[in-house]
Amino acid sequence: MFDRITWSPKQVNGQPCIHGMRLTARRVVAAVAAYPDRLELFRNYPDLEADDIRQALE
Repeated sequence: MFDRITWSPKQVNGQPCIHGMRLTARRVVAAVAAYPDRLELFRNYPDLEADDIRQALE
């Protein structure tokens, strides 16, 4: 179940986003690839949570 990922045709051109943010699931996946160190990832995206990352990767 994806309770952290939302979709609205009026937000970010209808792309799936992390709930309550204008951060796309696609961007989260790219950030995981760019920041292999999760601590650095969370420093750069302080509102992001581990469950957000897990669901974006799923």
